[in-house]
Amino acid sequence: MNKKTFSFNMFVLAVIFLYLPLVILIVQSFNGGEGTAWEGFSLNWYSELFSHSARLWTSFRYSILIAFTSAIISTVIGTLGAIAIQWYSFKHKKYLQVISYLPLVLPDIIMGVSLLILFSSIHFKLGLLSIFLAHTTFNIPFVLFIILARLHDFDFSIVEAAYDLGATEMQTLTKVILPNLIPGIISGLLMSITLSLDDFVITFFVAGPGSSTLPLHIYSMIKFGVSPVINALSVILIAGTIALAMSTKKIQKYMV
Repeated sequence: MNKKTFSFNMFVLAVIFLYLPLVILIVQSFNGGEGTAWEGFSLNWYSELFSHSARLWTSFRYSILIAFTSAIISTVIGTLGAIAIQWYSFKHKKYLQVISYLPLVLPDIIMGVSLLILFSSIHFKLGLLSIFLAHTTFNIPFVLFIILARLHDFDFSIVEAAYDLGATEMQTLTKVILPNLIPGIISGLLMSITLSLDDFVITFFVAGPGSSTLPLHIYSMIKFGVSPVINALSVILIAGTIALAMSTKKIQKYMV
């Protein structure tokens, strides 16, 4: 076996290992029984999901609301911050760059505890707003460095050409810089949405009564055994993620 064949076989095994659990989950969502043993095809769990899972859908709505709002705000702040760091000179610029790395390398539990201490110190009521602030905080660095990577390959001559043609700084930003950053902005937005929907540890510390997101609600259900309804919800989330990724690819194709 040559190196190319060995590498291909390892890649195939890695892909199977990565996607096989998802395939099993999808199949089990149509299983008529509650266990892992196949008891016949059924849509009972989807029916139960849409008719008897009010608390689950409430948590799902909270997750979607927080994910999209925090992603939008963090994308705006991260994009503008990346432009400022890349092209503007100001005092303590290097220190700001180093500090921006910290949320990327610090364990989530440290972030969660520190935010909880902050909110407690200022007597800030824990709830959806505290979760939103926490998610926005840890999303900003991810957007920042995605945009910075895009700016490293940016042709600054088109900005100079815009200034030479009489464009103001705001016109250059909105009509030259931002349109060329669209792929990076979309990537940062999707990354933020994904991180927010997936986060459990930080949310666990900053969530208040009645503000459980989907990961927290699923965790609470584990204490009584995981219902196959979760399998049905997971399939819907997978389908939504695939649809979002496909639509985003088409948007980038037409905008770039």
